Amino acid sequence: LMTAEVAATDGAATRRSGAEILVDCLRRQDVDQVFCVPGESYLAVLDALHDVADDVRLVVCRQEGGAANMADAYGKLTGRPGVSFVTRGPGATNASIGVHTAFQDSTPMVLFIGQVARGFKDREGFQEVDLVAMFRPLAKWAAEIDDPRRLPEYVHRAFQTAMTGRPGPVVLVLPEDMLSEQVAVPVDAGRRADPVPAAPRPDQMEAFAALVAEAKRPLMILGGGGGTEKARDDLLAFADRAQVPIAASLRCQDYVPNTHPLYVGHFTIGAEPQLVKRLAEADLVVAFGTRLGEMTTAGYRLLTAPRTRQTLVHIHADSEELGRVYQADLPINAGLAPFAAALAALDAGAGAPMRRAWVQSLKAEHDASYVPLPNAGAVDLPEVFRHLQEVLPDDTIVTNGAGNYTGWVHKYWRFSAFRSQLAPTSGAMGYGVPAAVAAKLTCPDRTVLSVNGDGCFLMNGQEMATAVQYGAPIIYLVINNGMYGTIRMHQEREYPARVFGTDLHNPDFAMLARSYGLAGLRVERTEDFAQALDTILQSPTGGLIELIVPQEALSIRSSLSALRAAALDRQAAQHNAITHPASNQGNRR
Repeated sequence: LMTAEVAATDGAATRRSGAEILVDCLRRQDVDQVFCVPGESYLAVLDALHDVADDVRLVVCRQEGGAANMADAYGKLTGRPGVSFVTRGPGATNASIGVHTAFQDSTPMVLFIGQVARGFKDREGFQEVDLVAMFRPLAKWAAEIDDPRRLPEYVHRAFQTAMTGRPGPVVLVLPEDMLSEQVAVPVDAGRRADPVPAAPRPDQMEAFAALVAEAKRPLMILGGGGGTEKARDDLLAFADRAQVPIAASLRCQDYVPNTHPLYVGHFTIGAEPQLVKRLAEADLVVAFGTRLGEMTTAGYRLLTAPRTRQTLVHIHADSEELGRVYQADLPINAGLAPFAAALAALDAGAGAPMRRAWVQSLKAEHDASYVPLPNAGAVDLPEVFRHLQEVLPDDTIVTNGAGNYTGWVHKYWRFSAFRSQLAPTSGAMGYGVPAAVAAKLTCPDRTVLSVNGDGCFLMNGQEMATAVQYGAPIIYLVINNGMYGTIRMHQEREYPARVFGTDLHNPDFAMLARSYGLAGLRVERTEDFAQALDTILQSPTGGLIELIVPQEALSIRSSLSALRAAALDRQAAQHNAITHPASNQGNRR
């Protein structure tokens, strides 16, 4: 009887290669786009994707780091895991930066890596790496699939894991011979995975409402992964009833329209001093979705760990994040969407009138922060971003990598649309160009602006070729100051006037863009920017504007010379205190 049942099952199944089964599993997960750099270790997958090219677009990238970053950007935009395929060894190590970014950004992503054949394992075959061991600290889950019959199981679990709790990346390793092995697996094996978010208990919502009602100076910090437009609307409806101001955690400025009466700023690297002061004055902090990580809390100094002076409510999708650093007065294990939905039905209007002045004062201070600060050089970056905001649509997707140049983006661009900011909270350079390519391919009707520093751009700028190949017109800005600006800033602060290892010799970026078939322009004066932007907007292929900025324009708040002078003065004072301790003690008296 058992033999007959097995035979019947085999008869109902179709003998297919592991690669064909894998591609069928991807289609069951509604994967419509795959980012890759081709490799011989997964040629069978490329062949299987050939047969579904009308349904699944294969985007061939120029470097595996770019492919992984594109998968991360796709995951941020859609809420479904971005998918990337790379080969073993150097392909996997190149892609690891995108996996790390997805992990720290709480982005759903699945990376598939070709591997040596099963018979060669542990012999240090060609490009062999223990990929499961390598990626285990960087991903939510990493596994190797040795039996093609289990592909539906592994793929479903990968997508489920990537989206459940705190979203993040999953890595699946695919031995080359497993992909070509023919086995009988039912064609309908495997279900579509969907997130199963935690929801708050009624007693937790009652306790939360009571804390909000009693608070005179509440402040919500919003961030993390797993948000939706409906969750945003539910949250704003509650915050308006309760009069609770909302700030964003690092690089989550697009979660709430920045012009909204309740939006009061951004806890970024070097947050606005007034917002920092208001956080210190708050009597209730509601951390919603954010981990309250190092950058958002300025090295855990804005909120003291493990117990905050303010009453702390921490809402997070992953129970393991609750109590990890901060011991909240009210920890709630809940996803953004379920908690926001519960807020929509919550009555917390008590005390709202007394909080109205608090909200209005924070909002006024935030609006005042858009007043441009002085900018060294002939290109006024605040004016550049003011003009971009005036000309480009409200739903423009803005991407950037990491570096001091991002300060001008975060300070002067007002995000309006949900999921219009693609930027790595991991501080990974080289993100802005590949993220822009993925954004334009995923949302072709939206304008995409990629903002880059000169050092950041050259890490993945070759993905402009990918954009041209797939007809994705993008506006690229390269802010060229001839140095690794963030590292130079730290260097001048710690070792003033001892410049070493931070200067850059750059190509002609405008000419480089033209070599890719794009429009390319160089701007050295603010008054020339508007015409340059108009030229790029009229180009069917998109284009690049290189902005020449002096090294003196070190950051949004400090010039290079001012920072150096302050560091030299500090060093002199320290030297004086060491060499003349008695006189300094007398001065203190």
